[in-house]
Amino acid sequence: MLKNPTPHQVALFTALRTGLLVAALSILLLYFLAWPEWVTALAIPLVAVMATYFISYNYIKVYILRKIKVIYKTIHDKKLTQEEKKSTSFDMNSNIINEVEKDVQEWADDHEKEINRYKSWAEYRRKYIGDISHELKTPIFNIQGYIYTLLEGGLKDERINVSYLKKAANNIDRLQTIVQDLESISRLESGELVLDLQVFDIKELTEEVFEDFEIKAARKKIGLEFKEGAAANYKVKADREYIRQVLSNLVNNSIKYGTENGKTKIGFYDMDKNILIEVADNGIGIPQKHLPHVFDRFYRVDKSRSRHQGGSGLGLSIVKHIIEAHHQTINVRSTASLGSTFGFTLEKVN
Repeated sequence: MLKNPTPHQVALFTALRTGLLVAALSILLLYFLAWPEWVTALAIPLVAVMATYFISYNYIKVYILRKIKVIYKTIHDKKLTQEEKKSTSFDMNSNIINEVEKDVQEWADDHEKEINRYKSWAEYRRKYIGDISHELKTPIFNIQGYIYTLLEGGLKDERINVSYLKKAANNIDRLQTIVQDLESISRLESGELVLDLQVFDIKELTEEVFEDFEIKAARKKIGLEFKEGAAANYKVKADREYIRQVLSNLVNNSIKYGTENGKTKIGFYDMDKNILIEVADNGIGIPQKHLPHVFDRFYRVDKSRSRHQGGSGLGLSIVKHIIEAHHQTINVRSTASLGSTFGFTLEKVN
């Protein structure tokens, strides 16, 4: 007996044993049939060999076929696994490539946005410096002209010396206003503004502002009053001095661009959590195309008239920044030749 026979050897031995057994049975069968001896002598070895060969062949064939099936299945499974690995590897590589492409595209988009932002800031700085230079140029040239005239002999001329000194002083005041407004808007835009929030009566503050502009309004024969049915006393929470600045700017503009014998009216409206304050006039109004820009710094609807009437060109921009610092909103509606209405909200206190 073989030690540790292989499956192939086991199948072969089994086939031989079975073949020998069949051959022995065949011999017995031939013996009992009582055939002639020479037939039996030839048939016995022939039957034995044929039986052994036939059975051994079938056993071996079945074994080999089974083995081939196992090998084929193993190869097929292995091939399938490799294909799956390749597919998985391809998918992984594809995903990695897609992620890289996505990251690169995002980086490119961000980079483009950053470049555009820098360009925007560069354009903003160029325009801002140009606007400041333009605003400062006029009063500086005026002061320069008056002073040179006085130094060249005008100081001794009583007809012009005092007049020119007053004009120079007015232009100095204008320069001071521009510088102060530039400082204010710089603090507002940089976030350095610290609000002193307190509760106060918005109607009482408006009455104080009316008193401040009473003389100026009277010179242009413009009435300062509250809207009928919208003059109740409301408590609001805000920085009182900054809101005074907002109201002063809006009332001053309504007088500046108002028509003679016109009206400036202020009304208050309860908006549940907020109070809406509206400053309206029946002055020259603002054309529709200019409305989106009225809060831009140095923007003037009528440049020649605005500069002639003074001002820094920063007033409405400062107003907008103050209101937004309170986390509130401001808007404007206007019709040319009919007047304008500026409205802003403040937090209501019950």
